[in-house]
Amino acid sequence: MRISVAVTVNAPLQDVWRAYTTPADIMQWNAASDDWHTTAASVDLREGGQFCSRMEAKDGSFG
Repeated sequence: MRISVAVTVNAPLQDVWRAYTTPADIMQWNAASDDWHTTAASVDLREGGQFCSRMEAKDGSFG
């Protein structure tokens, strides 16, 4: 499977790269709405590696 995403972010490249590739940063911004949060994230940027995040409803109803 191949997934491509194009986004324009008004911030320094190094800050954007860190936000998209550091699990702790991903957990801060990756949410469908204020009712959801990311409870886990992992990043393996090698070819064939994986990008994984787990999102859950804050009230425990989903996830």
